[in-house]
Amino acid sequence: MPDDSNLTKAQRRDAARAEALKLRQEQERREKRNRFITIGVLVLLVVAVVLAVVFINRANQPKSLADLKAPSTAESVDDGGGIPVDKDGVAGKTNPGAVTLDLYFDYMCPNCGTFEQVNKDDLDSLREDGTITFVMHPVAILNANSQGTNYSTRSGSAFATVADQEPDKVIQFHEALYANQPKEGSTGLTDDQLKDYAVQAGVSQKVADQFSKHTFADWVDAWTDHAGNDKALFNSQGGFGTPTILINGKRWDGNWTEAGALKSAIEAAKSGSTN
Repeated sequence: MPDDSNLTKAQRRDAARAEALKLRQEQERREKRNRFITIGVLVLLVVAVVLAVVFINRANQPKSLADLKAPSTAESVDDGGGIPVDKDGVAGKTNPGAVTLDLYFDYMCPNCGTFEQVNKDDLDSLREDGTITFVMHPVAILNANSQGTNYSTRSGSAFATVADQEPDKVIQFHEALYANQPKEGSTGLTDDQLKDYAVQAGVSQKVADQFSKHTFADWVDAWTDHAGNDKALFNSQGGFGTPTILINGKRWDGNWTEAGALKSAIEAAKSGSTN
């Protein structure tokens, strides 16, 4: 500190004032700097929150169907995205001049299991003699009923994996899934169980081992969302459910629980008569 013993009283007073002013100016500079730092941190936090919200919103938005990885045997988005199966049971192929039968199903849906029991033999016969091209649409409307395991999506993805990798095994695997259908509200089959049933149905172990990757889960979920917003698929209550059946692109609301009713409707469509 400078020696002020030789300063007059007025000079000492002026020096004290100058020192006080200097200290006050330094304090103001520190406060200003701290305000800038605080504001900068707050701005960064706001930007981070905004980016997080944008990211979450984008993640939760339905993905574009055209951008999803689909089975190689699936139809295009414009054609409905299903997996057609021909007379030889090969996915990705159609029967020329055949009636198109679209079926939307969920592997946990008990009504779909009943549909399979009632109509399987008729549909196999009609497909094998070339009357229909069977277009299969696995959807996942009952994920909430599998105790958090998302069984509907996982089983649909497993089916799509077989359709993509071993298209001649889709019917066998489809039948195996319904022959071993878990109860609605259970955890469903594990991925390992899905693999075991696939191998028993003739799917190679190499393909079955891919099930745990859930490669086509997004594809199944996206088409489920799409179906749930397609009024052409809505039932009389104004919603989408499974099984949903289309004959040549038109929803069929006949009694599929009555043996032979669906077969008669298909044959009528084939002959060109009304039903």
